[in-house]
Formats: sequence, C-alpha cells, structure tokens
Amino acid sequence: MTDVPTSGSAAAAKLVVLVSGSGSNLQALLDACQDPAYGARVVAVGADRDGTYGAERAAKAGVPTFVHRVKDHATRDAWDEALTAEVAAHEPDLIVSAGFLKLCGPRFLAAFPGRYINTHNSLLPAFPGMNGPGEALAAGVKLAGATLFICDAGVDTGPIVAQCAVPVEDDDTVETLTERIKEAERAQLVAAVGRMVRDGWSVEGHRVRLG
Repeated sequence: MTDVPTSGSAAAAKLVVLVSGSGSNLQALLDACQDPAYGARVVAVGADRDGTYGAERAAKAGVPTFVHRVKDHATRDAWDEALTAEVAAHEPDLIVSAGFLKLCGPRFLAAFPGRYINTHNSLLPAFPGMNGPGEALAAGVKLAGATLFICDAGVDTGPIVAQCAVPVEDDDTVETLTERIKEAERAQLVAAVGRMVRDGWSVEGHRVRLG
C-alpha cells in the first residue's frame, strides 16, 4: 500500500507536468492553479521534443521548462535516468503526464511511486493504446469517456483515480467523439488533481482511494 500524505498546509503542492504537444491539459492546470484555494502550482514543465506549444504555454506563464529527447541519450535507460533526475530536482508532490508520448522506465516509476498520473481517452480497461475513440466507435459502445490513472510499467494499465463517461452519438465521427472526450478529460483532470493535492490519496493493490 502506498500512502501519499495530504498537502494540508499553507504551501501549495508542487506539480511537474510532462508534455509532447499542444498542452491543452497543461493549460487547464495552469488556469486552475491561479486560484490559491486549488492547492497546487506548476513548478516545471518537461517535454520529450523541441518546440512544443505546451512548453510555450509554460514559458508564457513564467514556469521553468526542460527538454529531454530520447535520441540525445545513448540508451533509453540513460534517457530515463536523466528525466528522473531532472524531475526529482523540482521535488514534485505529483507528476502529471499531459499528452506525454513516451513511456517512462523503471527508474522513473521507482523514484515516484504512486505519484505519476496520466489521462487516457477511453474507459479503461477498455480500448487502451493510441486510438481509444476510434476503437469505441468500431465496437459500437454507447458510452466512451476518459480515465485518469496512476502509471505503472504497462500501457494504460495502472490503478484508476477517476473516470467520466461521454455518450456516443449516432452521428459521431472519430473527430467529434475525440473532441468531446477531450473536454470531459480536462475537467476531470483539474478536479481530480485538485482533490488529490488537497486531500491526499492512497494506493492499495489496484485501487486508489482519495481523501
């Protein structure tokens, strides 16, 4: 069982956010953190490639950024070690994957047990991987959605923090369903992260308890 203490103090919990693209989930967190009652602040934003709009959003908000590209390291393990050290230097209470398209390795996961979360555009364990909305449409399900989970060594297999359902409409395309899921996903991410940092959370086996 992993217990994560509540932030519970006057100091806001520290978030490190990892991005690979436009950073719309990052922006939602940056906006939420403007309210002191939210209980968190983004202390750094990392990327796995140069020139991401997510990093640009962070810079505009005055948040430090860093980049670690896999190809700049001799091995994937060396990249994982460098990323782990960079993130650890910011002493985060919680690390958020906001569209980060790299799987972090064993060093990273061991350094931040129960503290690295990711969001996925399906109701896991259904439709893991890169095309959740498309697979939901192909399967003919009536409910799609988004899942926030704690990362483990698998692909979209970690303990679930929160889920929200998004109805599948008869005239949905992959694009329209994806966009509606993104809207629900952002709201869920902001709400769940706020609750985690204010009330704490614990992980027992494959179950996450908030508060």
